Amino acid sequence: MRILLWHVHGSWTDAFVHGDHDYFLPALPEGGPWGLGRADRPWPQSVHEIHPEDLAAGSFDVVVLQRPEEVDEAAELLGRTPGVDIPAVYVEHNTPRGNVPDTVHPLGDQTAIPIVHVTHFNRLLWDSGRARTHVIEHGIRDPGPLYTGEIPHMAFVGNEPVRRWRVTGADLLRGFADAGPIDVFGMGIDGLPDATGLSPDLLTTVGDLPRGELHRQMARRRVYIHPVRWTSLGLSLLEAMHLGMPVLALATTEAVRAVPPEAGVVSADVADLHRAAARLLADPDEAARTGRHARWFALARYGLQRFLDDWDALLARVAHDSGDLLTVPYTPRRTERPAPVPRAQEGGES
Repeated sequence: MRILLWHVHGSWTDAFVHGDHDYFLPALPEGGPWGLGRADRPWPQSVHEIHPEDLAAGSFDVVVLQRPEEVDEAAELLGRTPGVDIPAVYVEHNTPRGNVPDTVHPLGDQTAIPIVHVTHFNRLLWDSGRARTHVIEHGIRDPGPLYTGEIPHMAFVGNEPVRRWRVTGADLLRGFADAGPIDVFGMGIDGLPDATGLSPDLLTTVGDLPRGELHRQMARRRVYIHPVRWTSLGLSLLEAMHLGMPVLALATTEAVRAVPPEAGVVSADVADLHRAAARLLADPDEAARTGRHARWFALARYGLQRFLDDWDALLARVAHDSGDLLTVPYTPRRTERPAPVPRAQEGGES
């Protein structure tokens, strides 16, 4: 199958493009949200870059949309309307914002393009209107059991935690620091020490690392913490579990489904997480044992092959049997090119 999609969320795309298809990613010399292409990632040769101006002449079996403005952008560049002239699906990576749970999805007023939610929590909280909905849970390309836990610190991966302060739970880091040092990875984290008021011996900003190096460095830390309040399901949390790390997470959104009791602690009482962090930091054997359970569970529920199989089944249905979906087509609303999506949204806690 020939699949067109924009490179928006790095970790999700990393899993998606490892299927048995040809993937075409719009690419511009300057990159950016409308032309990121492969972004020098070591992806299979079946992942092709294509200039947006060449899309109209391209042959595609299905378009995978991930941002509301992509519906109109694809229609303009392809000269074909997604969901009408070419099969399409819309992947909803994020939880709704605003008047939850009454927020109507941007594609809720049509039936031509099915909405694929990445978590059951997403589908539950969004008002998807008349749109047909599916859930395809995340899959992770297994980094391997790299966990050593040799550094008795907590690891946290989050993009722009200062700007996204309460969403990412950055305000909660001071409480975790009472249990031990925290090492933070991700984009836009330089201002975090000043924002939290934590000294260098309690909070270190490591930076935004390539995938392989990020996993190696995470796995050296003893515990992974996920203080994010409002996200669909942090892929970094699932990556930590694949690595064999014990995890601590707020009992919000999909985390309660993703982390069983044997794999760590999930609680809405942050004090529970603080106590668990102190205990695991002080007991490397318990931390390693808990991490092994986390890895086993993550491989069973969030393995790559299950993810790709689920997508294959849905894409085949949409591409070959889409006639029943073309009931109420999406009506283009855009009058000018949409503003670029901030880079920090790419590969974040989706």
